[in-house]
Amino acid sequence: MEEAKQIVIDIQKGNIKPVYFLMGEEAYYIDKIAEYIEEKVLAEEEKSFNQMVLYGRDVTIDDIVANAKRYPMMAERQVVIVKEAQDLSRTIEKLAPYIENPQPSTVLVICYKYKKIDKRKKLYKVTAKNGVMYESKKLYENQVADWIRRVLAGKKYSITPKAAQMLVEFLGTNLSKINNELEKLQLILPKGSEITPILIEENIGISKDYNNFELRKAIGDRDVVKAFRIITYFAENPKDNPTVVTVSLLFNFFSQLLQYHGLLDQTPRNVASILRINPYFVKEYQAAARNYPMKKVSGIIATLREMDVKSKGVGASNLPNGDLLKELLVRIMN
Repeated sequence: MEEAKQIVIDIQKGNIKPVYFLMGEEAYYIDKIAEYIEEKVLAEEEKSFNQMVLYGRDVTIDDIVANAKRYPMMAERQVVIVKEAQDLSRTIEKLAPYIENPQPSTVLVICYKYKKIDKRKKLYKVTAKNGVMYESKKLYENQVADWIRRVLAGKKYSITPKAAQMLVEFLGTNLSKINNELEKLQLILPKGSEITPILIEENIGISKDYNNFELRKAIGDRDVVKAFRIITYFAENPKDNPTVVTVSLLFNFFSQLLQYHGLLDQTPRNVASILRINPYFVKEYQAAARNYPMKKVSGIIATLREMDVKSKGVGASNLPNGDLLKELLVRIMN
């Protein structure tokens, strides 16, 4: 995030490079940087003649180079943006000779999503020397809630820890998808608002009571009635609550709980740091640790591994996923 911000700051200061090669697994920042260049580098009256958007599936490297070598018309520079450049992965190295000696009046932007080029090869080296080589790395799940908080803070909004966790558990680590949902909320909420679980339920459709976050908490508290109520809801709405996701999240939770048991320093600050969780959730791990001793946690992890295999259709005798979850809950709680 900081590297992407610095690229934008440099452009704002007029430090514009002839080539921006934007690559990596996380498409969000690739799109944001490309959009910023598309909107801000040229004045509106310059864009019709001097800004071109190409798509990797429709062009060759020779086409890109030919456009990049053109001179701008009645402007200081031209912008050439190549979207979905990963479709040119077999020939992308052929860009190296151009980037070795780029047209100084052209800003060439390569959007190479979901992949990386070989850092040992010439293309990477000449781009790093003559332009900007940016790798957009996918965030780990435990980093996404903090990313949500920072993005909203930059737009004068806040969000409760539970609401942020609900978004992560429902939408995963796809930043573009999460940002789309956040933008919907920003359209209806005044600046300064706090985004709560109720607002997410009402406007995004994620249940504040029946989700993996609440299931994890109910299991940690050994609240059998609440846990079975949530599992029953999951069984009735399997599309929105895939068993494989629930098992995976519970596996992560109990793996962290096993780690918690092994900590000599169990102060909230150290627990949050070692387990990489928001300090707000430490009390849940403290409660779960009282309810599930280390030996029991080890057994639960083995059960979760077994259920993960069954949920994928191996050795489950076509048992409905709802029944698998109920079986899993019984074995955890006993």
